[in-house]
Amino acid sequence: MPHYSGELVQTMRAALDEVATKIPTHQATSAVKAKIAELILKTAAEGQTSYEGLISAVSDQIPTIISELT
Repeated sequence: MPHYSGELVQTMRAALDEVATKIPTHQATSAVKAKIAELILKTAAEGQTSYEGLISAVSDQIPTIISELT
């Protein structure tokens, strides 16, 4: 299991908060948010650790996540 620095954890949390604002309120379920968090962790584990990079990698997948989970 990867070890993340405190700084990276803060970056991932901030990215999750930002991406969550892009989800329509009525579709922002716990399952959707959990899947987004999972994708942020996976993206960071693959080496993309910048705030912008995390947001970009996950934002593109929002429509797919919503359609799969709602």
